[in-house]
Amino acid sequence: MAETMRAIEISEPGGPEVLTECRRPMPEPAHDQVVIRVAWAGVNRPDALQRAGAYNPPPGASDLPGLEASGEIVALGAGVTDWAVGDKVCALLPGGGYAEYVATPAAHCLPVPKGMGLKEAACLPETFFTVWTNVFMRGGLQAGERFLVHGGSSGIGTTAIQLAHQFGARVFATAGSDEKCDACTRLGAERAINYREEDFVAVLKEEGGANLILDMVGGNYIPRNVKALADDGRLVQIAFLQGPVAELNFAQLMVRRLTITGSTLRPQSDLAKARIAEALHREVWPLLEAGKVAPVMDSDFPLAKASEAHARMEGSTHIGKIVLEVAGG
Repeated sequence: MAETMRAIEISEPGGPEVLTECRRPMPEPAHDQVVIRVAWAGVNRPDALQRAGAYNPPPGASDLPGLEASGEIVALGAGVTDWAVGDKVCALLPGGGYAEYVATPAAHCLPVPKGMGLKEAACLPETFFTVWTNVFMRGGLQAGERFLVHGGSSGIGTTAIQLAHQFGARVFATAGSDEKCDACTRLGAERAINYREEDFVAVLKEEGGANLILDMVGGNYIPRNVKALADDGRLVQIAFLQGPVAELNFAQLMVRRLTITGSTLRPQSDLAKARIAEALHREVWPLLEAGKVAPVMDSDFPLAKASEAHARMEGSTHIGKIVLEVAGG
C-alpha cells in the first residue's frame, strides 16, 4: 500500500467550509485492531460538533472526523483472530472515517448484513450503537411501553422508531414537517407530532404519558419532557441541540419516581463498545438480514465534498442518513 492516503481534515474550528482535503500517513493496526479500506463513511451530528470545536476526540483517537464506515479489511493487528483480510465489514470508529483507510478495534466491526450493500451498511454503526445502548440497555424499553423519540426523521430517530416498533413498543415521534412526520409513521410510529403545530406534551399526556423518551434537543425540551413522562418514566438524553441548560423542578422526580439519564458513545471504553456490538449482532442483525429493519438513506456526496454533506445535515431538511463515497462499491 502507499505511504499516504487521501483524507478530509478540520483545518480550524468553524463551519462546513473548514473541511479540507489533505494527505495523511496510512494508519497501522495496533494490537487488536484492523485497518479498513473505506468504501463509504457515515456523516453524523458529532462530526459537525467536532468540526465546530465542541466535541474533541478522546486521547489517542484520530483528529480526522468520521465515526462509522464500511469497507474491506486490509490489515490485521496482533491478536486479531475473528476477522481475515478481505472481509467486508461496517465498523464503529474512534475517529478517522473521512479517509481512504482507517484503523479501529476489531471488536467494533460487524459483518455487512446479508443482502445489504456497503453504502447502506456504512449507515449502521453510529446510529444503531447509540440507539441500542440508550433505548434498550440504558432506557430499558419493554414491549407495550409508550416510547417518544424527538427528531424522528434523523438518522437516530429513524433507527429508534424501527427498533422500538420491532420490539413491541408503542412509538411516538416528533418532527418538523408533515413530510417528515409521514416518514416516521411509515417506519412504525403510531403517531408523529409536527412540533411546529402540536404540543408533544399534550399528545403524550392524552395517551397516559411516555414510559421512555429519547431526546437530543435539550434546552427547553427538558422540563417539557419531564411533564410528558408517565409516573416511573425515564428520560434519556443523548445530545443538546438547544443547549444543556434548563430550569427544572426536581421535586417531580421524587413524587413521580422519574429517572433522568444519558450518555455519549465516543468516550466509552473499547470493552463497552464491544459488548454493544455483540448485542447488536445477536439481537438486531437478524432483523436487518430479514428486511424488517433498514437504514433510511437521504443522500450521498463524494469524499471531497464533505463540506456540502455537512451543510445538508445542518440545514435539517434531510430525512435519514447522509454518507460520503470514498471507494464506493
